[in-house]
Amino acid sequence: MEKRVLVRLGVAALCAVTVSSCTSPGPEAQNPELAPRGTAMTTVQPSRQDLANSITLDGVVTMNPVVGLVAPAAGQVRFLSRIAEPEPPTKAFRVGSVWKDGEPHWFEAPAGSTFAGRLVEDKDTVTAGMPVATVELVGYGIVADIDGSQAYRITDGLASVRAQIKNGPGPFPCTALGTIAALPAGTVPAPPAPPEPPAGEQPDPGAGPTTLPPPEQEQDPGATGSEPTGMRLVCTAPPKVKLINGAAVTLDVVTQQAKDALVVPVEAVAGGQGSGQVEVVEDDGSRRIVEVELGLTDGKVVQIRSGLTGTETITVPGPDLPPAPAQGEQK
Repeated sequence: MEKRVLVRLGVAALCAVTVSSCTSPGPEAQNPELAPRGTAMTTVQPSRQDLANSITLDGVVTMNPVVGLVAPAAGQVRFLSRIAEPEPPTKAFRVGSVWKDGEPHWFEAPAGSTFAGRLVEDKDTVTAGMPVATVELVGYGIVADIDGSQAYRITDGLASVRAQIKNGPGPFPCTALGTIAALPAGTVPAPPAPPEPPAGEQPDPGAGPTTLPPPEQEQDPGATGSEPTGMRLVCTAPPKVKLINGAAVTLDVVTQQAKDALVVPVEAVAGGQGSGQVEVVEDDGSRRIVEVELGLTDGKVVQIRSGLTGTETITVPGPDLPPAPAQGEQK
């Protein structure tokens, strides 16, 4: 009887071991998956480097391009009744002024140009930076058309312009003139009317007409005004650079520069247009969101103008924006 019991227990134990080995799940399979959005994959520390914003424009060498002069301040514009243009036009000369707080703020035509026309009327109220007059550059200039997506990047500032003539001289510095704004047609003031005879006095019938038509004048840009233009950049090459009318030019326009700027990778920042957020990792492993002021970017790194000292540890990618509340929910 005891032998039978032992046999049965042995069989049962063997079955238990067999079943256990057959049903054991073993280690779980590790299926690779993408980390959830916003998960910090790595960390970086801010660094310092020189940074510049630049764009490339296609230009062309042009004879006698029109350049716009802008109001140096907000106020009432007053044009000179007689514009003293130097002959030959090798020096800058005054065209008018904008009166603000009882003081004149003069605007001048650049050296090597002639007056082409007014864009506003005398005594008009203007804003600072508004085109008020046009001049015509005597000789060669380099003209590049600007589209709307580039306009605000350029109008914020022109740190430098370099030009390369295709299959020609370059690169060389190119001096920007006037404004990039699209210019309406410029006009020149009409000549003053001849004086009329005093009231009550009759003209002498034998003396011919009282007023004579103005003498015929040679037609020049100053007499006919200037044609309208689109948005464009006009610059001049150094005197030693040989230019050929119609030659194609590539312009490298640096709009802003920053020396020894504090930068972080663009992936570490949430936001844009001057402000954003980064996620800082503390020494104890905790994290906090920090508001930062953004500056220049070259597409790889972005300048941090304020908000960080440069010693922080930053997560990459940066913080994700919170999801929008569902319809009917309160924020």
